[in-house]
Amino acid sequence: MTAEHHLIIDGHNDMLWKHHEIAGLDFGLLDPAQEQPQLQTDLVRLKRGGVGAQFWSIWVPSDSDPGESAALTLAQVEAVHRLCEAYPHLTALARSADDIERCFSEGRIASLMGLEGGHQILDSLDVLRFLYRSGIRYMTLTHNRNTAWADSATDVPGLGGLSRFGESVVETMNELGMLIDLSHCADSTVQHVSRLSKAPLFFSHSGARAVSDHPRNVTDTTLSAVRSSGGIVMVVFLPEFLSAEYRQWAAARQSLRHDRSGPEAIAHEAAWLAENPKPPCGIREICDHIEHIRDIAGIEHVGIGSDFDGMTPPDDMASVDRYPALLGELSRRGWTGFELAALAHGNLIRVLRATESLAETRPMRRRS
Repeated sequence: MTAEHHLIIDGHNDMLWKHHEIAGLDFGLLDPAQEQPQLQTDLVRLKRGGVGAQFWSIWVPSDSDPGESAALTLAQVEAVHRLCEAYPHLTALARSADDIERCFSEGRIASLMGLEGGHQILDSLDVLRFLYRSGIRYMTLTHNRNTAWADSATDVPGLGGLSRFGESVVETMNELGMLIDLSHCADSTVQHVSRLSKAPLFFSHSGARAVSDHPRNVTDTTLSAVRSSGGIVMVVFLPEFLSAEYRQWAAARQSLRHDRSGPEAIAHEAAWLAENPKPPCGIREICDHIEHIRDIAGIEHVGIGSDFDGMTPPDDMASVDRYPALLGELSRRGWTGFELAALAHGNLIRVLRATESLAETRPMRRRS
C-alpha cells in the first residue's frame, strides 16, 4: 500500500514557526523546495510522503504583545502566499474543498492555513474576517492558555466555556464557513461550541483520551458528539499525547534537566538515560488512537493531524515522508482501501465542504 493511492490531508504542521526561528521565513536562506535536515517538513518530503494537502499552522506565543502578535501572524500568512508563488510547480493556495481536489488532479500540494490560537484575532471580529479573507480556513479557539473569551484545556478554568464574545466568534465562523478547531480547548468549551455551532465538530490535532489520558485528547463522550455532528478528529503524532508511559518518562527527564546545570548535567543525564531508556512510541501508538476514534465515532470521523515541526516526533515517524509506513501498518491491521482513503482525505473534504455550505445559507450578521 502506498501513500500515492491515498493522498493525505494533514490537519496541522508547524513548519512556518520553525522556519521563522531558523531563517526568519527567508526562503533564500532555508529553501523549502529542497530537503532540509533542520526541519521535519519540506516540499520534497511532503511529495514523497504522499501528502496532497497541508494545513500550515499560523501560530504566535500566547504571551506576545498585540503588535508583535499581529506582525508575526501576518508574516506567516504572507509566507504561505510566497511559498505558493515561489514554487507553483509544487504547491498552490487552497481556500476550499474544491481547490483541494483541483490540486490533487494537478499533482500539486494544496496549501491551506489554520490559525492556531484565538488570541491572534486580538478580540476583534473584523480581524477574524480579514484573516479568513486572507486564506485562513480554521481557527483553534485557544492555545495553551485561556483567551478572554474561551477556556483552554491546559489552563485554569476561567469562564466554564465561552463568553458572549466567544459565542459571537463561533457564530461569525459559521457565517464565514470557517472550521472551528477545538484542539487545545477545555471540555467545557467543546461542549459550549457543540451546543451553539451549526458546523461539524473539528479537531485539527488531537488524540483519544481513552487511549492516553491527556487533557488535549478527546473523550469518548465528545467522540460521540463528533459522530452526531458529522465532524472529524485528526490524530496528532505528539508522543506525550499518544502514550502515558512516554509522557511520564518525558516529565521525569525534564525535571532532571531543571535540577542540574553546567557540564556535569550532561553526564548526569546520560547516566539517567542509560538506566531509564525512552519508552517506545511510534506508528503503533498512532494507529491505536486512530482505531479507537474509528471504533467510537466511526470510520467517517477520523483523519490525520501530525503536528510535525512542533514536536519531538515518534520513533519511526520522524518526518513527513513516513506516511506510507503509517498507511502500511493500518493496511496490515485489515483496513480496506476505502477506509484508508476516508482517513487520508475523504473525511476532511466532506467536513470542510459541509462547513463551507453554511456560508451559502446563512446571512452575515451586522458587524460588531
